[in-house]
Amino acid sequence: MSREALVAPGAELEPEELARYSRHLSLPGVGEEGQRRIANAKVLVIGAGGLGSPIASYLVAAGIGTLGVIDDDTVELSNLQRQTMHRQQDAGRLKVDSVRRMAHEQNRNVQIITVDEKLDESNAVALFSEYDLVIDGSDNFATRYLSNDAAEITGTPLVWGTLVQFSGQVSVFDPRTGPMLRDLFPEIPDADSVPSCAEGGVFGALCGVIGSVMCAEALKLITGIGTTLSGKLWLYDALEASVRTLEFARDPQREPVTGLGEYQPVSCAAEGHVPELTVQQLAELEAVEPVLLVDVRESWERDIIAIPHSQHLPLAQLKERGLGKLAHGASAVVFVCKTGARSQQAARITMSGRDAGIAVYSLSGGTVEWARQVRGQQVAY
Repeated sequence: MSREALVAPGAELEPEELARYSRHLSLPGVGEEGQRRIANAKVLVIGAGGLGSPIASYLVAAGIGTLGVIDDDTVELSNLQRQTMHRQQDAGRLKVDSVRRMAHEQNRNVQIITVDEKLDESNAVALFSEYDLVIDGSDNFATRYLSNDAAEITGTPLVWGTLVQFSGQVSVFDPRTGPMLRDLFPEIPDADSVPSCAEGGVFGALCGVIGSVMCAEALKLITGIGTTLSGKLWLYDALEASVRTLEFARDPQREPVTGLGEYQPVSCAAEGHVPELTVQQLAELEAVEPVLLVDVRESWERDIIAIPHSQHLPLAQLKERGLGKLAHGASAVVFVCKTGARSQQAARITMSGRDAGIAVYSLSGGTVEWARQVRGQQVAY
């Protein structure tokens, strides 16, 4: 099935390009004209991580004309399990630097524009206006809704994908012809309603599956071939080896997006306020009264780093039986995890359950922040 191509054909291909892209040139519907469209396209990728790695790699291999990548993060050792664009020696370096290196090694005909900033309300609309197409490989709700709204304001097609542990989703939000993210999910979910990659983990190879599908959708939009996932939500479950496609439409009652708003969702903690302690405040509290410090992470995480005097009670066990005898004699309980998300959950469970009545806190920044302040270590996993 043919559609109107997003990008006009560029200049005639050089002999070297004819040889390089010969497998595209022989494809029905792509051909030399389609390859010239790819070579004339400007695509912005949000994120240079798990999804950004396969997306950028395949776009560079396909001969995209201009590839922009925005990401303000640096490479950590824990990224290497799934973010295949980065190497061990890249640890500590900006992720966008890996894009430039990879493109230089793979296809020097591609123009690379790297932006080592966070996508936010101050730059989103201007950035989107500079590109034919945007691919959202971000890992948080706030950026996904910001991207959707910037796409709707600028009329820029958006390829969207998400990862959660063993499953992923892909869709196309094309403001020219189809429904958008807010037609599917009107409001930004609570920040901690879905575990992040750091908290819940992610199956490494899943990134390649979802990222490759996202790249395929982008190339179909650029060349005008096939049927895209506009108005469809493609769901893949790696554990079950299953694929489903759900259809959705524009909500006629939804007000169109005309300006950017607030994109920091209220945490579930708002349902029951959980006081937080900084690392310094924890030390001060422990100096004057008995404090129970409970680590709700898994055992393997404690093998990486743990606060020496903390007690271990995984979150799943806390949900099942509460603090039990651990709470005896303690005037306050401080929960700790990696960065603070699971400790917030643990505190809410305790405040509303059988242990209600005891003073409960969550350690802000978790063991990562404790290691930085107390031991001067940067812990990444």
